[in-house]
Amino acid sequence: MDAHLRIARPVTDLHRARSMYCEGLGLEVVGSFEGHDGFDGVMLGRVGAGYHFEFTVCRHHPVRPAPTPEDLVVLYLPDRDAWEAACRRMAGAGFREVESFNPYWGVNGRTFEDADGYRTVLQNAAWENAIG
Repeated sequence: MDAHLRIARPVTDLHRARSMYCEGLGLEVVGSFEGHDGFDGVMLGRVGAGYHFEFTVCRHHPVRPAPTPEDLVVLYLPDRDAWEAACRRMAGAGFREVESFNPYWGVNGRTFEDADGYRTVLQNAAWENAIG
């Protein structure tokens, strides 16, 4: 199956989310909309990538973000220098480094939380498919 992954999240401040994720993860605006059935949104990713984030704000019925400490986006960055640079960018963009709820993520990674409580793990390792 050929698919594209969208990670959709409500946020309290669309501009802040866009700024943090563009600066912290080096993402670009790949789409946006205003007033679509009461929603404003922005899609952030990389042109040609198989994924993007969609952040939305509902004008009429605000949705309060409700992430848990185990709702994670994990990015695998095997190159140590690239990983360290990405961690610095996250901190510089306003993400707060937090202790991982699952200690596994703290062994080779660092966990960052945005202003709405969503967590991103930057894992200094290569992804290896354990099945098959």
